[in-house]
Amino acid sequence: MIKTTSLLLATMLMASQSMAQNNKFSAEDIFELEYASDVQISHDGEYIAYVRSGYDIMTDGLRSSVWLFDLDKQSNVPLLADGHQYSQPRWSPDGKKLAYVSDASGSRQLHLYWLDEDKSAVLTQLQKGVSDISWSPDGKWLAFTMDVPQGKSDYAKSVKRISKPKGAKWSEEPIIVDKVRYQADGRGLLEPAFKQVFVIPASGGTPRQLTQGEFQHYGPLAWRPDGQALLFSANFNPDWEYQTGEADIHQVDLQSGNITAVTHQPGSERQPMFSADGKYLTYLQEGNEPVPYNTSRVALLKWGEDSPKILTDKLDRSVDDVQWQGSRNLVIQYDDNGKRKLAELSLAGKLKELTDELSGTSLGRPYISGRFSLADNGAIAFTLGTAQRPADLGYLYKGKQRQLTALNDDLLSHKELGQVHEIEYASSFDGEKIQGWYITPPGFDPAQQYPLLLEIHGGPHLAYGPHFAAELQRYAAEGYVVFYANHRGSTSYGERFAMLLDGKYSSKEDFADHNSGVDALLAKGFIDKSNLFIAGGSAGGIATAYAIGLTDRFNAAAITKPVINWVSKVLTADSYLGQIRNQFPGMPWDNLEHYWQRSPLSLVGNVKTPSLIMTGEADRRTPISESEQFYQALKLQKVDAVLVRVPGAPHGIAGKPSRMIAKIEHTLAWFERYKK
Repeated sequence: MIKTTSLLLATMLMASQSMAQNNKFSAEDIFELEYASDVQISHDGEYIAYVRSGYDIMTDGLRSSVWLFDLDKQSNVPLLADGHQYSQPRWSPDGKKLAYVSDASGSRQLHLYWLDEDKSAVLTQLQKGVSDISWSPDGKWLAFTMDVPQGKSDYAKSVKRISKPKGAKWSEEPIIVDKVRYQADGRGLLEPAFKQVFVIPASGGTPRQLTQGEFQHYGPLAWRPDGQALLFSANFNPDWEYQTGEADIHQVDLQSGNITAVTHQPGSERQPMFSADGKYLTYLQEGNEPVPYNTSRVALLKWGEDSPKILTDKLDRSVDDVQWQGSRNLVIQYDDNGKRKLAELSLAGKLKELTDELSGTSLGRPYISGRFSLADNGAIAFTLGTAQRPADLGYLYKGKQRQLTALNDDLLSHKELGQVHEIEYASSFDGEKIQGWYITPPGFDPAQQYPLLLEIHGGPHLAYGPHFAAELQRYAAEGYVVFYANHRGSTSYGERFAMLLDGKYSSKEDFADHNSGVDALLAKGFIDKSNLFIAGGSAGGIATAYAIGLTDRFNAAAITKPVINWVSKVLTADSYLGQIRNQFPGMPWDNLEHYWQRSPLSLVGNVKTPSLIMTGEADRRTPISESEQFYQALKLQKVDAVLVRVPGAPHGIAGKPSRMIAKIEHTLAWFERYKK
């Protein structure tokens, strides 16, 4: 009887432990996550089309379908969901048709779906991808942008080539690079091409190219209210490739093809949009100062005049999106204190906040994210996310907000996730107030002590916030308190705060912001001071590598896709044009001391912290040669280090679910080696 009772108790204990483990967020759960994005409410406010995305465990990629939410019936049904990829749903003015992009025909083409007839058709047979889809006011035309290859340059044509014998196996031909911008992370070497504006009849037909020449013509596109011209953003200066902060809004006449400038301000103007009555044009405007951060403001131009009015000159935040609510009000999107907000903006510049819950389209780490769209009746559809959930479909009408979907409740409602808490503290460097968050692990007991993982965001002109983050939830599930902060240089706190890192990235100053946060958490009493760990990716990887050159307080470091030597970085990476101009005092050969001072390699002689360094082999933003320099330098000093190379991965190293999992699990395994 005693043996039977003991066996029963042991079985119950094992079952309880297994259940507790199953209730934690696991690596396998990442494949099951879903989120809503590109939400598009119909003009009459009756339907919301949105892209529903999730991971495919068999292809290790993203699967995207289009779903339709009927606001009258409160029904959520798949509209285009058959195993193919779907994106960019855009409503016709009458709400009876939906344009979209799909690979259902074998390549990514522009399609049209008729709601009443439940029929769809492919409209194009193009060689390149379609973007910036826009309907004409009368619904008879669709405009879009597409890359048009340049063809061989004069030099390439002049190179003599001989014919190889039949059946001969020669090496591939050399690749000629002669463009200023010749590579892009995630795309590799770029085929010389120029983005052009096209129109096509909504009933199908032959696309017509409206713009020409060796210039980039950028969307979003705006139709002039009479439907006779399209507005876009471009820089037609002969030196445009070097002018990364310049672009004006232009219009192209559909009949003549004539292009005329609409704006003439220094800096960049983009995202034009007309009021419902056609009397006003709004757009986003940024200055052209050679600094790492410029505030994006809403400009209002009375059509036919030349002098715009800045509507958000009193808002010390960058506006990401602006849409007309009729003809007298606008709705704008901007980031504030780690959150993405929507606000109503009058033509007099008066702001009225609507919601701060746009979130959830960045799954891995807690970056600010989210989008919205606006109906003619003022109803707003948006991506609604929380610290516990990725983006669902949100709806806001007449001051009342609702969540319309629960895409992850089947996966997460029975899971015990880490809880996100806000913290504010003063930096030891100068007393600057820093906002941060920490995630406590499942079953958290404040009377116990836990290892601390400091995770640093990228950018550095980006921002974290109280948003769902699969990577950080995994660390919390393994028993870590995870701390992250928006150090100086982060966005969503205004221009002064963002510019505090101008010429000082990385430095003792941003290190102090993070180190002071570690001290603030230690003061709470539930952190094990003998088990402190540090990690970060991109700019966070730079900050991590710099930090361990300044302190030995961390047991181990996980450094993902860092810059180690700024001289080699800016002369090998895809971002050299804007980075040298905006971030540094001049060319590296003229300012070698400054570049060296900002490089973690300058401090590598101090490093004693065991370091894992991980980078994608196809990374062109922070090339893997940067990681190799740090790895070899640490090995020369006999500091324990591992270099993890991710085959085929670009800078977005966690873009595929298996790679996100690999990043997490390699980090966890490395930290476990150095727990005390």
